[in-house]
Amino acid sequence: MYNTYIYRFSMHSDEYGKLIAVEDNKVVPFLIKRIYYIFDVGNEIRRGFHSHIDLRQMLICLHGSVKILTKTPYEEAIVELNDPSKGLYIGPMVWREMFDFSTGAVLLVLASEYYDESDYIRNYQEYASLAKDFLKQKEGENK
Repeated sequence: MYNTYIYRFSMHSDEYGKLIAVEDNKVVPFLIKRIYYIFDVGNEIRRGFHSHIDLRQMLICLHGSVKILTKTPYEEAIVELNDPSKGLYIGPMVWREMFDFSTGAVLLVLASEYYDESDYIRNYQEYASLAKDFLKQKEGENK
């Protein structure tokens, strides 16, 4: 899937438990400017329904499970996050929706930028139009 990938964090474990260190620009491929988490979401609730113009994110389900739909005008994928040692990287111009939160799920989001409403595209038709232009431009740069 374009501009997304699953990242497996290094985990250290011993008789005292498990530890995962998340460092920006080393483990996470960007400087972390914002951290938030989503919890107490009913199983029937879908969240997200947007893309970002520039923002990059790493999503980590710390507890429970959640499904993430990522989509471009040309492809889509569903990833289930259910292991705190794995993160889903989502780059710019990828539509996302979060759904099927298990009871007690906690989804941590690391973001490359501070909150800026102007970076959000919340209408799918508008997103699809902008994304097609963006992807054509990226394709031209790679030739």
